[in-house]
Amino acid sequence: MATGSNEPKSRYQQYLEVVTGPLEDKRRYRQYKARVKKLPEDYRAAVEALERYLMHFGPGDSADAAAMYDDLADLFEQSVADGTPIREVVGEDPVEFAEAFLRNYPGGQWIVRERERLTGAIDRVTGGRP
Repeated sequence: MATGSNEPKSRYQQYLEVVTGPLEDKRRYRQYKARVKKLPEDYRAAVEALERYLMHFGPGDSADAAAMYDDLADLFEQSVADGTPIREVVGEDPVEFAEAFLRNYPGGQWIVRERERLTGAIDRVTGGRP
């Protein structure tokens, strides 16, 4: 069932991806979860808490989200390897850290789309006047 990047997808795979989303993105997410599972318990708990927050406010596009989670895993794996304490990674305010982290992944965020929609609506009704 696996196809190489140069092989065309079967009709079944095309249909399945229409229903479930790209299979490669799902594979990347499973790999991310496996990486997180290997972290020490306290780091794993911190990543899972950040992941929960990022799922609500992060990119809606699965490819962008997969890249974001890969980077999160990279950050915490490196922190473990360097012996960097969690508080040095996230700082005193974990929400501020998460928001700063999210700013690196603006594509596909629902909040960005809604802000643009609101600004556009107000600009239309006011003719762009202040």
